[in-house]
Amino acid sequence: MGFKFENLEVWQLSLEYVDRIYEISNLLPAKEQYNLKAQMIRSATSISLNIAEGSNSQSDPEFGRFVGIVIRSCIEVIGCLHLAKRRGYLNQEVFREAYESGEVLFAKLQALRKKLK
Repeated sequence: MGFKFENLEVWQLSLEYVDRIYEISNLLPAKEQYNLKAQMIRSATSISLNIAEGSNSQSDPEFGRFVGIVIRSCIEVIGCLHLAKRRGYLNQEVFREAYESGEVLFAKLQALRKKLK
């Protein structure tokens, strides 16, 4: 692959995560289309896109700033999952699987940010 981000494990994990979040968002009712569903998709997509954008930074600290944004987007997805579960849109198993995937991605992002400092 030709771009730096394409070789990053954390970016590849983020693609799997955003695919899963798209699947989950389709479980939400139509009334959430422009609210929770849209927010969940934007946040998950932001993870992959900011890793890609940040990887082309001029320095490690600059890339680290992007990773900080990515971490916040990851947490935002988790918050959306909690809201969806609380409203009864997700069962415990779907929530748990997405939550655990988010935890793995979050840990990898934290490790990347630490490495860039």
